[in-house]
This record gives sequence, C-alpha cells and structure tokens, in this order.
Amino acid sequence: MDGVAVESFNDGSVTPLSSIAEAFEELARLLKSHKEGSKEEARLRLDTFCDACSWVSVLFECLGIAFKFAELEYVAKVRNLKEASRTHSTLQEILDLDVSNGTVKKPGSLSRNLRRVRQGLDLIRALFEHFFSTEDHSLKAAASTAYAQVCAPYHSWTVRTAVAAGMYALPTRDKLLHKLNETDQSAEKKMRRYVSAVLPVIAYIDKLYRSRNISLDW
Repeated sequence: MDGVAVESFNDGSVTPLSSIAEAFEELARLLKSHKEGSKEEARLRLDTFCDACSWVSVLFECLGIAFKFAELEYVAKVRNLKEASRTHSTLQEILDLDVSNGTVKKPGSLSRNLRRVRQGLDLIRALFEHFFSTEDHSLKAAASTAYAQVCAPYHSWTVRTAVAAGMYALPTRDKLLHKLNETDQSAEKKMRRYVSAVLPVIAYIDKLYRSRNISLDW
C-alpha cells in the first residue's frame, strides 16, 4: 500500500478515510481479542500494523506542505518497519532486539522508528478530534493545535517555525473534504471511528515501551 494515491479511490463507497478507519478498527479488534486478564502481552504482527499505517500516508499527502515534515518522516519509517517485518514477526520482537543491543533510541533503530510512527498516528488522532470541535471549523486551527500538542514538544525551534509558516498553505476545509471525497457528515463519522480505534493501538504501543522500562518523553 506504499504510495497509495488519493486518485486511486474511484469508488465513492471506498475513500481514504473509510480505509483508514477500517484498518485501525481491525487492529483494535485484534488487540481486544487477546484474552482479557492474560499475563501474556498481546502480540501484534508487524506486517499487519504496517499495512494499516500505510493508509495514513494518503492523508498526510492531502494536507500538503504544512505536514510535509510528517509525511516524509512517517512514510520512510513505515517503509523501514515494513521491510523489517520480513525478518521480525511482531512489534515485541523489534523492541526486544533494540533493548538487547542497547539501540532503542539510536537514530534509525526500529524502536525509534516505531516511536515516530506512533507519533504520526497520534498527530492524526489529535487533528481529527479538533477538526470538528473548533468554533469556526478551521483546518488551520485544528492542525496547529494538533501539532502543538503532539509534535512541537519534540521538535527544534527551526522545525516548529517552518511548520508554523507552512500552516498558511493548508488547503481549506472544503478543499480537503473534496480531496478525500467526503461530506462534513461522512468525514466526521469516519474520523471519529479512527479516533476510537487508534486510541487502544497507541495505548498498546506505549505499554510495550513502558513494560521494558523505556520512557515515552522522546
């Protein structure tokens, strides 16, 4: 699914947002199916996780230059993890490998890449939440707030400044909905589905780090 273009969604019943929502609902179902109360960690397949994450790349593409930093970083890291899935079956495996090698936070490590992909998922979660809650329904306001909450604390002044400038190049709300082949009503429903589905996935990833005594402030 790498490089999926918005134009490839010709059937009005299948849109980028519906694909994103369905992919993460499936991940959430897989996690929920793990026996409750079990002391064993739920084991989420790395290839399945990457397939779901690939759909989010389409959304970053639609947001344009303001989120180019996220698109470039996110897409590259999802691709890296997808390649790693040829030799590593689960998210646990890549974390345990880096823990044993002492490379968890090393630039380019699988654990670091997973952390950045998780941040990308959370950025879209925050954007969706604010998209319909801003008083003037402004995409710029929603995107700026989401970035400030999720990414800005980890970015340098230079990156924050560039992102702030890029916010003025965001498409209008109506243009974004048109690109996504959605109406206000259909977009809100699918965005809320994604938010509900991605929250347990994000919590699961965070728990994997915490259970290995890896802090989340990076």
